[in-house]
Amino acid sequence: MQDCTKAVKEFVEEHYTAVTVVLVTSVGLFALRRWLAGGVCRSKARLDGKTVLITGANTGIGKETAVDMAKRGARVILACRDMGRANKAADEVRKRSGNGNVVVKMLDLASLESVRALAKDVHQTEERLDILINNAGIMMCPQWKTEDGFEMQFGVNHLGHFLLTNLLLDLLKKSTPSRIVNVSSLAHETGTGVTTYALHPGVIRTELGRHIFPSLPLWKRILFMPFFLLFKTPWQGAQTTIYCAVDESLKNASGLYYSDCALKEAAPQGRDDAAARRLWDLSVSMLGLA
Repeated sequence: MQDCTKAVKEFVEEHYTAVTVVLVTSVGLFALRRWLAGGVCRSKARLDGKTVLITGANTGIGKETAVDMAKRGARVILACRDMGRANKAADEVRKRSGNGNVVVKMLDLASLESVRALAKDVHQTEERLDILINNAGIMMCPQWKTEDGFEMQFGVNHLGHFLLTNLLLDLLKKSTPSRIVNVSSLAHETGTGVTTYALHPGVIRTELGRHIFPSLPLWKRILFMPFFLLFKTPWQGAQTTIYCAVDESLKNASGLYYSDCALKEAAPQGRDDAAARRLWDLSVSMLGLA
C-alpha cells in the first residue's frame, strides 16, 4: 500500500501540470454539465382523479413526463403514431410508476383525419381532460408533406396540435381548472379556467434530431460526438413540461413562456401580437374551423 501511495505521489510530482489541467478540466466540465441540466420541478402536487393526454409519449421527454404524471396518480393517455412502440412505452410507464391507469390511443399528427378521430374518441370515452400536453414534434426532416399536403414540420408541429387543442377545448373547459402545455411555439388559446403555457425544454438527447445526424458528413459527426455528453437526458428535459403541468404557483398564469422551470422572456417574434393573430386566423382558415 505504501509503495502504491509513493508511486502515485511521484507520478503527480513528475506530471504536476498535466494532472492539474486534467483535474481543472474535469471539474469545469462537471460544473458545466450540471448547469446545462437546468431546473427540476419540486412540486409534490397529486393528480388523483385527473386525466392527462400527452402526444408523442412513447419516447424521450414525452415518456418521462408520462411516468411523472402517472406517479402523481393521474389517468394518462399516450397519444402516439406507432402503436407498437406506444404499447411498449405504456408497459414501461405502468411498471415505473406503479399506476396501471395508462392507456394508448392512436394519433398521427400528419393526418388531420387522425387528429379528428382521436378528438372524437376522447370526447366519447373520457369524462374529463385536465391537462393536455402537446409534446410530439419533428425537426429537419426531408422535404415530406403531410397527408393533407402541408409541409411536414408545419403540419405536425403546429397545425396538428392546433386542431387537436381546439377540438378538445370544450372538454378542457368542462374540466376546469385545466391546463394546456405546449412543448413548442403555438398560438395561445385562453378559454375560461383553461391556462396555457409554452416552453423550451432545452437541448436533449432524444430522437427529435434523428433526421439530422445521419445526414452530416462523417467528420462533422465525429466533431459533434463529445458535445452529446453535455445534452440533457430525457428526464432532465421533461422537468419544465412537468413544472408547467402541475406547479401550484402557475395556476393563475397563462400565455407565458418558460425554460428550465422558470419564466423566461420569449424572443421578439414570440411577442408580436399582430403576427400571432395572423397565424391564428390563417390556421383557423386552413383547418376549416371558422
